[in-house]
Amino acid sequence: MTATQDKLNTTPLTQLHIELGARMVPFAGYNMPVQFPLGVKQEHLHTRAAAGLFDVSHMGQLRLAGPNTAAALEKLVPVDIIDLPEGKQRYALLTNEQGGILDDLMVTHYGDWYYLVVNAACKEEDVAHLRKHLPDNLTLEELDDRALVALQGPKAADVLARLQPAVQDMVFMDNRQLEIDGAACFVSRSGYTGEDGFEISIPAGDAERIVRTLLDFEDVESIGLGARDSLRLEAGLCLYGHDIDTTTTPLEASLIWAISKPRRADGERPGGFLGDSVILDQIANRNWTRKRVGLKGEGRAPVREGTELFNEAGDKIGVVTSGTFGPSAGFPVAMGYVETEYSPLDTQVFAEVRGKRLPMTVSKMPFVAQRYHRG
Repeated sequence: MTATQDKLNTTPLTQLHIELGARMVPFAGYNMPVQFPLGVKQEHLHTRAAAGLFDVSHMGQLRLAGPNTAAALEKLVPVDIIDLPEGKQRYALLTNEQGGILDDLMVTHYGDWYYLVVNAACKEEDVAHLRKHLPDNLTLEELDDRALVALQGPKAADVLARLQPAVQDMVFMDNRQLEIDGAACFVSRSGYTGEDGFEISIPAGDAERIVRTLLDFEDVESIGLGARDSLRLEAGLCLYGHDIDTTTTPLEASLIWAISKPRRADGERPGGFLGDSVILDQIANRNWTRKRVGLKGEGRAPVREGTELFNEAGDKIGVVTSGTFGPSAGFPVAMGYVETEYSPLDTQVFAEVRGKRLPMTVSKMPFVAQRYHRG
C-alpha cells in the first residue's frame, strides 16, 4: 500500500474524524487522525484526567478456531495459551527462528475460538505467518467488517457503564462479548495508555453511531495518534517497528515477563516455539549484549527516535528508539537500547542533539504510574 492520500485505506470512522476537524496523516497504509482541534498536548492531558476516545480500527482483528487451537498457537508464541482462562486475554509475542520479534499482539480465549489483535503495519505478514505455520484444520478469519476503538482514562468505566453496566464488573485483561447500544461487541478492559480503560470491537455498520454516542458524554474527547504515542511512551509501552522488531529478542527488549513460566526451560511445556533455543539460552546465561531502557532527560528539549547515545568518554553505546516531552511526566521521556553495562538504573548517558551532548539518566519505567483496574 503506497502512502499517497488517494490510495490509503480508511476506517469506518474516517469521515467522522474529518467532520470533527482532525488533521489526517498516512499511517500503516491508512488515513488516520494524528490530532484533533484540541491539540496533542491537551488531548494527552484530557485522557489522563477524564476519557479519551481513539480510533484503532487499522489494527488487525483475527478469529482463530479449530481442534487444539491453543496447542497450535503455542508453537508460535512463548506464552501460556493452553491455560488461558475463557474470557481473559494475554499479551503475546510472535517470534522467528532467530528469536526476534515478528509482532506483539493480544490473544483472547472465547471458549471455542480465539480472538487476536495484531499491529496494523504487520497484519498482512502476521496472517501469512500464521497460515504458514498453523495446521490446515484450523480456520483463520480476518474480521475486516469490524471497527476497533479505545476508551481510555479514569472516567472511561463510568462512561461506558452508562451504555453497558456489565463493564463495571470487569478487571484488567478481562474480555467479554457484550451488547452496546444494540451492537454485538467484544470488550476488553485494557489499552495502550497506562490508564484504566477499554478496547471495543464494534460491527462496522454500528461504529459511527456508537462513537457519536460516546462523544456526546462531557468527559469524552476524540484523541489522535500524536497523543496516543506520548501516552504509551510515558507508560513505558513498546511500539512495534520502533522499540521492538525482528532484530530484537524479548530479553534484549526487557520483555522477559512475556515469556510465560510454563514455556521456560524448567516449566511444564518448555520451549516448542520458534526461536526457543536462542531465547531460552539468553534466559539461562544472561548473554545478551544490549538492553531496552527508559531514559529521563533534563530540561525540556525532547530527545527523538534515532538519537545516538554516548558514554562520558564519548564512545557510542546505543540509540533512542522512541522519545518525546512527557506532558504528564513534566520532563523529556525516551526509551532506547544501550550496551548492557550501561543499563543499570541511574546510569548517566548522553544524547547527541543538534551537536550537543545532553545528559540523560537510565530510569525505571513507566515514567507515569499505570492505573489499570486490577480489582
